[in-house]
Amino acid sequence: MRVETGVLLACLWLAGCDAPAPPANSYAGLGDEAAAFKQVSRGTPLVFPQDHAAHNGYRIEWWYVTANLQDAQGQDWGVQWTLFRSALRPGTEIHDWSSPNLWMGHAALTSPQGHQFSETLARGGVGQAGAETGPFRAWIDDWSLQGDDGLQRLQMRASGQGFGYDLTLASDHPLVLQGDQGYSEKSGKGQASYYYSQPFYRVRGEVERGGQRIAVTGQAWLDREWSSQPLAAGQSGWDWFSLHLERGAKLMLFQVREDQAQPYRAGTWVGRDGQVRALQGAQVALTPQAWSEQGNGKRVPTRWRIQVPSTGLDVTVEAVQPKAWMGTRFPYWEGPVRVTGSSTGRGYLEMTGY
Repeated sequence: MRVETGVLLACLWLAGCDAPAPPANSYAGLGDEAAAFKQVSRGTPLVFPQDHAAHNGYRIEWWYVTANLQDAQGQDWGVQWTLFRSALRPGTEIHDWSSPNLWMGHAALTSPQGHQFSETLARGGVGQAGAETGPFRAWIDDWSLQGDDGLQRLQMRASGQGFGYDLTLASDHPLVLQGDQGYSEKSGKGQASYYYSQPFYRVRGEVERGGQRIAVTGQAWLDREWSSQPLAAGQSGWDWFSLHLERGAKLMLFQVREDQAQPYRAGTWVGRDGQVRALQGAQVALTPQAWSEQGNGKRVPTRWRIQVPSTGLDVTVEAVQPKAWMGTRFPYWEGPVRVTGSSTGRGYLEMTGY
């Protein structure tokens, strides 16, 4: 018997159940049937600032920021701030404990000494978590991402045991609509999400590790996605890259791994002038080159070769800290990477379903 993601989350989050999840037919159950929820359709225009806020009626969505930072000594640091909303059932928000929405936050800091993360959970409808505009604010407990409705300037804060950060993000570039004007396919079978990004943030602020505050600067990347069935049955997980390349170009690539077929691949090349070029399938080659043990029996590829022949790109992408496992309720690997080869740069890699 299949267990819907929302039911599983209710067990884990609200009842404190620590039993292992029943096997899903895709990563975290995201390939389960979700016909009762609103569906993603090609040609639906994204509308701002409304689409910065929560989308009730859709099954799942997230606000996702990764930042590649350096301190005064030139050492690499990485920061992740993520807010997830998952719906137990379709419908609008209810401002009491009968809300259909569950919220989950992830925060992480990758330092020269290692990788730290924290997870926090909330029920919707009681003010503990949410996402709204007028002005923009996404939050869970005292973790927050807030600023103007154009997302041109944001303040990002979070903390966990032994770490924290307080960062200012600023950009004067327009948002990037991923895929076909924000419609991002995840399979050849109709699965898709609405997806946009702001990859041009400049960052300044402080990170904290072990009680020591360190001034940092760098670049950040915001991703926004919402959907009701982002994966197809038989898709076991994904590998996702966001890269800040020399001379200002940006590259987003992902592949969704298939149990019985070749991975589904897509991406977006963004020139330093903001011009956007969608990439599909054979236009991209992603080849794992080295794998790392995570200390918990998991092995993941932490060095990749990426080729995009139409842009002349042929690079190696390697983890700053190979052990960056996020041991959360739905575990995955996430951490900063360095880029070498035909171009240099920094970025982030996320890998799920391993």
